Amino acid sequence: MAPITVLLVDDHACFGESVARALSAEGDLEVSYCATMSAALDILQGRRIDVVLLDHDLGVERASQFLPVARQRGFSGRVLIVTAWVSDTEAKRLLRQGVAGIFSKDSPLDALVESIRLVQAGETWLDRRYRNLTAADSSGEQPSLGPRFNERQRKVLRFVLEGLSNKVIAAQLHISESYVKALIQSLFRKTGVRTRGQLVRVTLEHYQDQL
Repeated sequence: MAPITVLLVDDHACFGESVARALSAEGDLEVSYCATMSAALDILQGRRIDVVLLDHDLGVERASQFLPVARQRGFSGRVLIVTAWVSDTEAKRLLRQGVAGIFSKDSPLDALVESIRLVQAGETWLDRRYRNLTAADSSGEQPSLGPRFNERQRKVLRFVLEGLSNKVIAAQLHISESYVKALIQSLFRKTGVRTRGQLVRVTLEHYQDQL
């Protein structure tokens, strides 16, 4: 499987360089680093980037300025905000723009690795303090009931129902075991379960129409 290409954008060089180096140790991640939005936009023009890890506060620049310009220039990847803090108002603005989530810098590195894999798989990652922001949209309407699975999640779920191990599922889908684990964790979160057995039971009871 081709590695997930990641671009980390942060104006604190010590943080950006060290995190990029640590993430690059993961076999399925290929990570680049830059310090400004203009540099990031130039990189996106030059090569494929799957996931942009974007600091919210880049000096005089803000994350909300990035995605509209990136989309206008043809970027079709995912953007995960990686920040120490962002207001609820700004978080809502970013989510409306279509960012894949908001990750808190005080979270552990392995959580960042998991978040990258999940947003690349089509998931949304939200730090706990921002999860209530998605309870209703800007018109006050409640979202549709029940989770919807993307195609990769459905494939993994079918194999889980067959009782296959992570190793076998990874071989069948030509992806890493860690990626399989991240996808299963995303299924746990979507369905509100904690074990594979519970996932199988809940799927058979409520989500057979998505298989």
